[in-house]
Amino acid sequence: QVQLVESGGGLVQAGGSLRLSCAASERTFSNFAMGWFRQAPGKEREFVAGITRDGRYTYYKESVKGRFTISRENAKNTVSLRMNSLKPEDTAVYYCAASRWGPVRDWYAEDEYDYWGQGTQVTVSS
Repeated sequence: QVQLVESGGGLVQAGGSLRLSCAASERTFSNFAMGWFRQAPGKEREFVAGITRDGRYTYYKESVKGRFTISRENAKNTVSLRMNSLKPEDTAVYYCAASRWGPVRDWYAEDEYDYWGQGTQVTVSS
């Protein structure tokens, strides 16, 4: 069982920045494609960003392109999400997720991911 633990959430003013991190217990971390999702109050969970196993390719929800950056350090078993120019609509619980088997066909689909973290709250005040 892979354990994923997110950290770095908090309260920030609009226009500010946060860096989320996700630490994985799995020593073969490089075997996992990783994603970040978020769920705002009263809304469904949605894809935010994804990164391939080797870190060469990244994918983003349209509304965060140019503001968020996903990265990974396989040697440290971590994936991060740098969030700049935060907006109140970015307020949500953010989750990291790991996809173990094969190439990810649809980064937006939750069933592509096998393991999930508990989430970390991000609140952006206006």
